[in-house]
Amino acid sequence: MPDRLVPHFQEELQQLKTRLLEMGGLAEDRVRSVVQALVDRNPAVVDRVLTGDGPINQLHIEIDSRCFKLLALHQPMAVDLRAIVSAVKINTDLERVGDLAINIAEAVKRYMRHAPVKELIDIPRMAEIAQRMLRDALDAYVRRDTELAHSVLNADDALDSLKTQVFRELLTFMLQTPTTIEPALDLILISRHLERIGDHATNIAEDVIFMVSARDVRHHAREL
Repeated sequence: MPDRLVPHFQEELQQLKTRLLEMGGLAEDRVRSVVQALVDRNPAVVDRVLTGDGPINQLHIEIDSRCFKLLALHQPMAVDLRAIVSAVKINTDLERVGDLAINIAEAVKRYMRHAPVKELIDIPRMAEIAQRMLRDALDAYVRRDTELAHSVLNADDALDSLKTQVFRELLTFMLQTPTTIEPALDLILISRHLERIGDHATNIAEDVIFMVSARDVRHHAREL
């Protein structure tokens, strides 16, 4: 890469990271909003989530465009190349988190047509863990921090355990009170979507480790 292009390239790479953080913030906020709407039984917030996907979709297109432009114009090598390739993948993960927020909103809307099945404790906890994983994974990307990325991988177990706990508890309700079956299934779906958000955060963390160390840990995270 010619020396005169390096400062411009680094500036564009920083702008790319800033836009990824912005997209991550939007995705995290949508998850937080829709889970709070579930707790508060607030249909207006649910509707805002259902119709507010535009900014994330626009950023998804813009970030991909930035990545392809950087690859074409600067032909980066080594860690910078891996940073851009990882950004393309992270961009897709974040867009899918936005889609999962819509899936949660749809389930919340159905759930609110029924009386509450139970006090909501574990699902908000799942949302907090998933949001923190997402936030930490993106921070790890910007800071090139593999230790923080590994902490995201480790946090996934807690999310999986809570999902299992939610399923077992709700199954008990459904067996004891058949009228709870439909709303309980929606809560189970919501827990599954939150677990999938954690999976996307894990994907991002794995991309960070690959970016920094050129090690692919996708199928070996538990061995590290």
